[in-house]
Amino acid sequence: TARRALQELADEGLVVRAKGSGTYVAPLKSQTSFMAIRNIADEIRARQHDYAAHVHMLRQVPASVPVAEQLELAVDAPAFFSVITHTENGVPVQVEERYVNPAVAPDYLKQDFRLTTPHEYLSAVAPLTEASHQIEAITPSLAVCEWLELAKPEPCLRIIRRTWSDAGVVTYAVLTHPGSRFVLGGHLTFKP
Repeated sequence: TARRALQELADEGLVVRAKGSGTYVAPLKSQTSFMAIRNIADEIRARQHDYAAHVHMLRQVPASVPVAEQLELAVDAPAFFSVITHTENGVPVQVEERYVNPAVAPDYLKQDFRLTTPHEYLSAVAPLTEASHQIEAITPSLAVCEWLELAKPEPCLRIIRRTWSDAGVVTYAVLTHPGSRFVLGGHLTFKP
């Protein structure tokens, strides 16, 4: 029936049903796969949407204990740090807080990340050989709310990613997505 069809569309997040008001097309959510590491700019452009980045921070910092452990550096050793908001059609869909091992990507701080993404640059200078992901639901900090242009804190999805190349650990990144604008998905095919 039409009622059942609308309920299935609502269950898939394609429409929003409001009692007494009607059924409306759900707002578009950015989607990425947790099984692959892809360039966010490529994902957005593949949907034929506009991609842009705003660089909030790009500097050298002393590695704190957690960062030093993740990058396999000495505590207080130099590490590169960037904070970038990635947008789709002008709407923020990801805040990327990234620590980079200077020994692996010594020119990281010289890049213009409005023109190329950290992923593009790092893939060129230190091709990935390994990666790990940790995915969690969080309440964002006030700074992340500001970078994502959230009117009030809302549940967000955080992906903590560590990457390696032949030269060692390349990055430790924290990627935060607003739950109302993002879907994490994937498809696996198993062959007997």
